[in-house]
Amino acid sequence: MCDILVATSSVTENGEMIFAKNSDRDPNEAQVIEFYPRQQHEEEKMKLTYVEFPQVRETYSIIISRPWWMWGAEMGANEHGLVIGNTAVFTKEPYNEVGILGMDIIRLALERTKNSREALDFIIAVIEEYGQGGSGSYERKLLYHNSFVIMDKKEAWVIETAGKYWVAKKIETVYSISNALTIDKDWDLASKNVIEHAIEKKWCKDDKDFSFAKCYSDRFYTYFAHGKERRTFTYKMLKEKEGKINLEYIISILNVHNKKPFSPEKGSMRDICMHYGGLTRPSQTASSQISQISDKMQIHWFTGTSLPCMSLFKPIFFETGLPDLGKKPTNKFDSNSYWWVHEQIHRMIQTDYRYNMRVFLKSKNEVQKKIIAHTNWIISLYLDKKVGKEELFSLTKWAFEEEESLIKNFRNKISVRTILYPTYCINLKRVNDKAGIKV
Repeated sequence: MCDILVATSSVTENGEMIFAKNSDRDPNEAQVIEFYPRQQHEEEKMKLTYVEFPQVRETYSIIISRPWWMWGAEMGANEHGLVIGNTAVFTKEPYNEVGILGMDIIRLALERTKNSREALDFIIAVIEEYGQGGSGSYERKLLYHNSFVIMDKKEAWVIETAGKYWVAKKIETVYSISNALTIDKDWDLASKNVIEHAIEKKWCKDDKDFSFAKCYSDRFYTYFAHGKERRTFTYKMLKEKEGKINLEYIISILNVHNKKPFSPEKGSMRDICMHYGGLTRPSQTASSQISQISDKMQIHWFTGTSLPCMSLFKPIFFETGLPDLGKKPTNKFDSNSYWWVHEQIHRMIQTDYRYNMRVFLKSKNEVQKKIIAHTNWIISLYLDKKVGKEELFSLTKWAFEEEESLIKNFRNKISVRTILYPTYCINLKRVNDKAGIKV
């Protein structure tokens, strides 16, 4: 389950385009942040997660957040300032058990297109010609269709799909999507026969009665995913702040829990920052991204770790790439893996969340403010040509080091409770044992 927010330059504080996503996955599905430079290719075909796909001669430079086991990306950006993310949606159209994942489509579009309209056309072509399919989970069978948010320096689009049927809408001010279709009749583009197909299936009477969201949604899975509630909340938060939307405000939305005071055993699928809770809450926010795009600069803030309420957003730049983040993660704990080192701390915090977060949150928020302030300063110097790429790389490296220091200083202050709420304790122990992680 995932949530994506977008605000266009007309409603942001600094006149920039802003994209944000919380990527929710199974609790042991580690994600990895990766930087790939522009590349030349000789091969005719390439292997996606499940299927082969025609290769192109050149692919653009990308920064992505990728579940450890798949080729595709949950979210990412390319050198041209194009940003894309997806969410799972559940529809009445049949699912393909083998095919191209929505995450594969994201990475393909980032590697091959320069702007949002090119990406929109590419995604539509892939869906109509090849279809979408395959399980979106490593440990269980999870079939769904996809909604995408596509943003560049000038404009943003949302495209929602049901099998090979789709509708697309240009975003003028703000928009958000979750795990539910949102577009009714107010699309700008649509697939051929999208209305006729719904009438033929008796999902509506005629074109006046037609709504893409109402006609094509699978009500059962959509209801239990609680995507409508999360989308209603995030959209309301964006609308309330039009004209004043900035990085800090977007971070605050990604950190939201539905109930206050919050504790993971009382969490729900209505949370934007989602904590794993068992059968009724099988997902957990595995990584988060916020991108600020303007004509002058693009800044990509990634956590690269789970649960934004406990994580820091660090700035990453195409000019310089990434520092060494250690061994690539899998679904098993590894003390040499950046994602898992932080995950162990995050799971320790959750054993006594309210106490630990009271101790941790003040320090964490102070460090985040310091990183944002220092980033703004370095970027202003960079744009004035007073510093170069070396300083940008040093900035990214320093931000990760600040996070490491924060975790190191807090480790001995964590309260670990051995007795939790019974059901939550059982669920947490089950996933910890499966990953081989001790808390």
